[in-house]
Parts: sequence; structure tokens; C-alpha cells
Amino acid sequence: MNRILVIDDDEAMRSLLRRTLERAGYQVVEASNGRDALRIVPSGHFNLVVTDLLMPEKDGIEVVLHLRRTDPKLPVIAISGGGRVPAGEYLEMAKTLGASEVLAKPFETSVFLKTIERLLAEAAAGA
Repeated sequence: MNRILVIDDDEAMRSLLRRTLERAGYQVVEASNGRDALRIVPSGHFNLVVTDLLMPEKDGIEVVLHLRRTDPKLPVIAISGGGRVPAGEYLEMAKTLGASEVLAKPFETSVFLKTIERLLAEAAAGA
């Protein structure tokens, strides 16, 4: 079973993503910020990470950069609804810095799940 780490400081969003992924057959671990996530990653044996970009402690950009240094093949989906700057700018930066894919909130559940399926298939084919 594929294990996915979901990182988002918004508890409602994290819960929604977890329920969606569990219904699709994935095992999900949650983290409420990048700092906690980076403590979990080394022992978690994850197949994919979904991270929000704007969070306290460590943001999603720091998570993406850390994961690219420590596990360059791990698929990472960056998500954002924006902040002081439109979501597209944050997402573009995340993609440039190594996110495998980016999605602007709100996104369709079907698009989210298809993106995950595609990235997991690509990772399995490259393994």
C-alpha cells in the first residue's frame, strides 16, 4: 500500500485530503507544518508527499528544497491557495525548486487523485 504524507496547517484541509486519499486506498500520515513533516519523513518510508506552501514553522518551499536534497526521486505535490501573492506565483516557485507537480486550491478531487496516480506510476516505473 502506498504511503502518502499530507502537510497542511489548515486542519480542515488536511482532514479532507486524508479522507479522500484513504477512500482511494492510500495510507496517510499527516503533519501540520513543515518542521514536523521533516521530522517524520526519514522514518516514514513515503511514496509521495503533498505539501501546502504557506505554513508556520517551515513552509512548503523549505520542505520541497529539503526533499530534493535528501530524496530527489520522491514525488512531491505542492498545493496553495495563495496569500499576499497569488497562488500561481508560489506554485511556480515550488515547481522551479523541484516540486513534481503543483495544484492551486481549490482543486477538483478527480484532478488531485489522477495527479497522485500518475506520479506514483512514474515513480514505480523509474524505480
